[in-house]
Amino acid sequence: MLGRRNPQRSLFEADVWPHRVAPDSLYGRMGAVRGVLFKDDDLAEMYCPDNGRRSLPPSLLCGVLLLQFHDGVGDEEAIERMRYDLRWKVALGLPLDDAGFDPTSLVVFRKRLLKHGKERYAFERFLQVAREAGFLPEKIRQLLDSTPMKGAGAVQDTYTLLRKGIRRLLKGMGFAVPEKRRGLQIDLRRYVESDEKAEIDWSDAAARQKELARLVRDADAALELALGQPDNDEVRLTGWLLTKILGDDVVQGEDGQAKLGEGVARDRMISWTDPEMRHGRKSASSRWNGDKVHVAEEPETELITEIDVTDAHAPDGAHLLPILESVEEHLAVEVSAATGDKAYGTVENRVACAQRGVDLRSPVATPVDPAVDKAAFQLDEEAGTLTCPGGQTVADVREVKDGDGRLVRQFTFAREVCAACPLFGRCVRSKTRGRTVTLNYHEDVQRAARERQATEEFRGMYRERAKVERKIAELMEHGLRQARYIGRKKKRLQALWTAAAVNLKRLFKLAKGDSMRIGQALTQVSAR
Repeated sequence: MLGRRNPQRSLFEADVWPHRVAPDSLYGRMGAVRGVLFKDDDLAEMYCPDNGRRSLPPSLLCGVLLLQFHDGVGDEEAIERMRYDLRWKVALGLPLDDAGFDPTSLVVFRKRLLKHGKERYAFERFLQVAREAGFLPEKIRQLLDSTPMKGAGAVQDTYTLLRKGIRRLLKGMGFAVPEKRRGLQIDLRRYVESDEKAEIDWSDAAARQKELARLVRDADAALELALGQPDNDEVRLTGWLLTKILGDDVVQGEDGQAKLGEGVARDRMISWTDPEMRHGRKSASSRWNGDKVHVAEEPETELITEIDVTDAHAPDGAHLLPILESVEEHLAVEVSAATGDKAYGTVENRVACAQRGVDLRSPVATPVDPAVDKAAFQLDEEAGTLTCPGGQTVADVREVKDGDGRLVRQFTFAREVCAACPLFGRCVRSKTRGRTVTLNYHEDVQRAARERQATEEFRGMYRERAKVERKIAELMEHGLRQARYIGRKKKRLQALWTAAAVNLKRLFKLAKGDSMRIGQALTQVSAR
């Protein structure tokens, strides 16, 4: 059953006695509005209405969770601070002799939030407060950026992934039971009897090759065995992941033997501990293992309006529209402009934003050699010609299909004309033809973006993006760089509650320390 906080104040409450907790700190300001910061009834649907023991008050648990992510501490340390840290007692309105509760209660509470889809509760509540207090208007701009989140799972090599995948698949089919295990062929039986790494000389390439061949053979046998098993979601998922590992990491050599493939598949699985973890890259020399956090910020108030955790390998541009749509849906506002780096400025995003009435302020990717880049060629739409940087004009155009099957124009320069040009070595890559230039399906949009980014007005607007970079740095200070949990749903909860803590700090600053104003807005939001 739902437990509620007792409105009756105690003589032993921390703020009844003289204390040194600064009233303008987050702890002091939380204490000033603790009665309305969170409401027990907001989360009543998470509890049985008429049966069972009364729960810990969800408003108290929300406060603990918020401080936990603000201070970047684990569950046990959070309870220790509840018991002994005067700042936490003031913020939560606890008596000096309060003994706290068991740390597992926080685990259970987070599970309840996820089960009932309430992981956004604090984040959305504070944004509604910002709207109620008049900080966020109905029409807003957005600044966007992403940052790595390091995973909490163990990163495993191909040999370990195959071994653990076979073991997991066999156990999922029930072969961990001794009676059923006896029906397994002896090569597979060892995987459910032990999870030990093979005792070979791992510095010997031939020994590694032999071990890989054995693992691939056993993986194929386990997958073949799974085909004859009753339909089971867990077995089906494990079999799919094991097949993916074989497809991403292993190739067949010229001698017919299995060997490790060269390079890394973009969506390569790297951990059975957390199968959603991936390799991510900010550049060729900067790689991390885990996920990616996307942040959207409103520049006037510097409030975080959306935060999400996505695949580490996924391009940033793919998440632009979902983020903008989420902001408009949850805040009931209209996004008029969005500013992000060149990863968000794909031509498809520019077209989609224009259709939505959103001014996308994102630069075009910088060419490797601007002198011979496609942007240096002059297109004459009326004459239907293209002029190269060397001054040669061509009307040789034909229609071809782009990657999406759309018809686009392709211009081709004669080989003999290109060969006489001083830019030939930099411009032409073909061994037999002259330079070929294929126009984008939205070539006019792309060229307009290039022209715009050369203006001082664009540079001034784009400089504003530094605000979201500072906001991301603040989130990292509160521990968001490292994932605390396994699984993307739990990581989203971590990101949302960390952002909620950062937003609450910002709300108090926007109110210029007037806790009463925030308290009134909280009361109005609760009354809806």
